[in-house]
Amino acid sequence: MSARKPHAQIEKYYGDEAGKQQYLRSLFDLAAPYYEGIAKWGWLGTGGRYRVWALKRAGLKPGMRLLDVAAGTGPTARAAAEILGSADGITCLEPSAGMIAEARKTLSCTFVQAGADDMPLPSGEFDFLSMGFALRHVEDLRGAFSEFIRVLKPGGKALILDETVPKRGLRRFFMKLYFKHVLPAFTRMFTRSRPAQEMMDYYWETLERMVEPEVVLQAMREAGFTEVRHHLIAGMFSEYSGIKAS
Repeated sequence: MSARKPHAQIEKYYGDEAGKQQYLRSLFDLAAPYYEGIAKWGWLGTGGRYRVWALKRAGLKPGMRLLDVAAGTGPTARAAAEILGSADGITCLEPSAGMIAEARKTLSCTFVQAGADDMPLPSGEFDFLSMGFALRHVEDLRGAFSEFIRVLKPGGKALILDETVPKRGLRRFFMKLYFKHVLPAFTRMFTRSRPAQEMMDYYWETLERMVEPEVVLQAMREAGFTEVRHHLIAGMFSEYSGIKAS
């Protein structure tokens, strides 16, 4: 596997990188109406509070212009709006039309339908860039990070939130039990949606195959980020950050 890819190809879902993006858009379009519900009970309602806490610690402040990449139904953008005071300065970038339709129900910001690897946005536009739990969906780590650098203003900061599966121990055991078996089963039970269950099956498989944090950090450095850091919370929640040189 190329070190520039977030994880190895998963042939049971798609055949190549072009197939990956087509598969993801179709899957998330179909599962989008159920995503908010899954996120609320699947993460016990803690996701929003954690995002606000992480964004504040990373330096998001009122008056900043923020780009939320792979925005989904808008959980990270909503957390940012709480800090900024409104969603007026937020742009949500998301490839799935279904996810955008759901996000519009709770957010009055700018929406752009596109992927992280090729963003139809002007250079030097944003003070802050966020990405919440979607890094595994990009095609090329360095390519996506180069785009992140391009759209940030000099001195702008990127914060990428994700999950990292522990290599061993009880944390790994319980994380695998929950995300591989319990969450997909409960998702199918409560939503009666095959695409929603498949979305959660796919979530675990990509988590388990995700490259090591050092690979992510190296790709950020190669793209041009400075002050690149990785902060691990509770042994499983990864926060990657970097700054565009002034």
